Amino acid sequence: MASEGPESPESPAARRHRVVVLALDGVIPFELGIPQRIFGRARDAAGHPLYEVVTCSARPPGPVRTDADYAILVEHGPRALAEADTVVVPASYELGPVYEEGRLTDELAAALAHIRPGTRLISICSGGYVLAAAGYLDGRPATTHWRSAAHFQRLFPKIKVDADVLFIDDGDVLTSAGVASGVDLCLHVVRRDHGTAVANAVARLTVVPPHRDGGQAQYIERPVPEPQLATTSTARAWALDRLDRPLQLRDLAEQEAMSVRTFTRRFREEVGISPGQWLTQQRVERARHLLEASGLSVDQVARDAGFGTAQSMRQHLQAALGVTPTTYRRTFRDVGAAPVHDAR
Repeated sequence: MASEGPESPESPAARRHRVVVLALDGVIPFELGIPQRIFGRARDAAGHPLYEVVTCSARPPGPVRTDADYAILVEHGPRALAEADTVVVPASYELGPVYEEGRLTDELAAALAHIRPGTRLISICSGGYVLAAAGYLDGRPATTHWRSAAHFQRLFPKIKVDADVLFIDDGDVLTSAGVASGVDLCLHVVRRDHGTAVANAVARLTVVPPHRDGGQAQYIERPVPEPQLATTSTARAWALDRLDRPLQLRDLAEQEAMSVRTFTRRFREEVGISPGQWLTQQRVERARHLLEASGLSVDQVARDAGFGTAQSMRQHLQAALGVTPTTYRRTFRDVGAAPVHDAR
C-alpha cells in the first residue's frame, strides 16, 4: 500500500487550526456562537475550511445552562482544550467566585490546566474574567465591557485595563468588549491569520462590516441619530471614493453643509472617533487590500491609498499593524493576484 502523501487530509500538514470554545454555565448564546460563525466560515482560495471549531465544557460532556430559557448539549469535555491552537472564552453571567473574588473554581482550574503553553487565548466580554483569574492577563493590556471595566480593574490590579476600545490584540492573548465586539475581534484574528480577502469574505457572509479597528470607542453617545438630524454618512461615502486625494476636514463638512465644528462633533458621536482617525483607518485598509490583491509597487499603493509617499504609508502601517508594507505583502499576498511591479 502506498504511503500517505503530504496532501492527505490526515497528514499533519493538512490539519486545520483548531479553535476550542469553552462554554460555561450562564453562557450568552449569541457570544457562544460567534467563533463558529466567524472562524467556521473562513475558507482558503480552493474553498477548504481554514479552522475547525469545537465547543467544550469545563466538566464531562452534557448540558450547559445559558442565560436564556434553555440549555445546550455540549459533546466535548475539558480534555478538548489540550488539542486547541486557540481557546475562546465567551461571556457568562454565572461566573461566581471568578467574578466576585477573582479566583477560579477547582473545576475551572482543572479544565484550564489542559491548555498547552503557547496556545492563543481569546475572551469575549466577561470571558476576560476567566483569563484574568487564571493569571493569563497579569501585566498585560486588556479590555472588557465598559460597564464592568472599573470592577475588572479593582479585582485584577495587575492588568492594564482599557475601557475605551473594542478589543486589544496583545499577541497570544486577545480580549474584547461586549457582544458585537466579539465579532470584530474574531474577524481581526482571521485577518491576522489569513489576510484581508479571507476576512472580508467572512464578513460578507455574516453581513457585518468587514473591519472596525480595535481602538474604536466602545460607547458612542448617539449610535443611532435621530431621524430629523443630518448625519455624516454622505461625507463618509464621498471620502471613500476619493481616498487617493488630499482631503481636508472642511471638504468633508461641506458635503453635509455643516460647519467644521458641528461636523466634527456629529462625526465623533456617530462613528466614535475623529474624522482624521477614520480617514487614516480607511487608508490603511485600502493599502492592505492593494498590497494583498494587486501588483502595484509600494510607491503606487501609497499614492492610491492617499498616503502620498511610501515613507508615510510605511509609518502608518507600522503604527497600525506593526509591520512594513513589504513584510505585510509577503505575509498576506493573494497567490492569485497580479505579479508585483516593484523595483524594491
